[in-house]
Amino acid sequence: VSIRDVASHAGVSVGTVSNVLNRPDIVAPTTRTRVLAAITELGFVPNDAARQLRRGKGRTLGLVVLDVANPFFTDVAKGVEDTTGAAGMAVIFCNSDGNLTKENAYLDLLEEQRVQGVLITPIHDASTRLHQLRDRGVLVVLLDRRSRQPDICSVSVDDRLGGELAMRHLVESGHRRIAFVGGPHRLEQVHDRYHGAIQALTDAGLTEEEHLRRYDTPALTVTAGRDAAARILGQPKNTRATAIFCANDLLALGALQVLTRQQIRVPHDIALVGYDDIEFAAAAAVPLSSVRQPRQRLGQTAAELLLDEANNPQTHQHHQVIFEPELVVRESSQRIVAET
Repeated sequence: VSIRDVASHAGVSVGTVSNVLNRPDIVAPTTRTRVLAAITELGFVPNDAARQLRRGKGRTLGLVVLDVANPFFTDVAKGVEDTTGAAGMAVIFCNSDGNLTKENAYLDLLEEQRVQGVLITPIHDASTRLHQLRDRGVLVVLLDRRSRQPDICSVSVDDRLGGELAMRHLVESGHRRIAFVGGPHRLEQVHDRYHGAIQALTDAGLTEEEHLRRYDTPALTVTAGRDAAARILGQPKNTRATAIFCANDLLALGALQVLTRQQIRVPHDIALVGYDDIEFAAAAAVPLSSVRQPRQRLGQTAAELLLDEANNPQTHQHHQVIFEPELVVRESSQRIVAET
């Protein structure tokens, strides 16, 4: 059903139907009622995409995350949707899988869809493609990544501090052989959490070479956590780690599965700390200690920044918002384990 069909059925011009749809206040009430009745009878659906093309400005936003399977990003997306939904905006949810080619393909698609802006956890901060979007009028806010560009807003968490909190807890619990599980290290979040852990060791008078072993993973997934735990358990008992700090909770949950199957007592034999504090962390067979991020608040704040820039382009000020994480200690790392 086209707009011309509606006009013919209601006995009015196409322009009058357009006014009813876009500027109903200028149409006489009786005419407006007649047109709306025709729309209902014919089942007409306005082509919002076409209107967006004419205006050059849409009512949609793009959200591009690294891993849609990670509950952390699900919670972030919930925060985004709550804020944008209240503002009458829709969100197109895209999963880059940590793949730059896929990320760029989604950015191309979002630009073709005339989205008003993009919220993105980018693979690389200084992405040329993001600057191209900005130059073409598409707003960009970095999410879970700090912007180093003063003209781009960002919302992130101090991951170096988070790494320090986790490592300090393990050191203060008596551990001197600690494994860091995470990767790829080109991801800024992993890099920062690792170097925060090193800082905590340094502050305690310990060295990375003697007290920390790095187990790199290809992704931040449960499967990668299982593989890393198997590598750790493959070390001689008298030299292997007595504690594991994982760069996210999915890795930690995978590690916990392997430790449990191999009858390794957590935390008596090996303590375990994750990162993100997703809902599954507290519900694990052994409740998981984790560095908590304000997941929904990250999404809400990023969406608020983008909407403010969209609605107030003349007065909007760019902000790099950084939240502080907090360590939540649960059963997986509570006990003090002596060296053997």
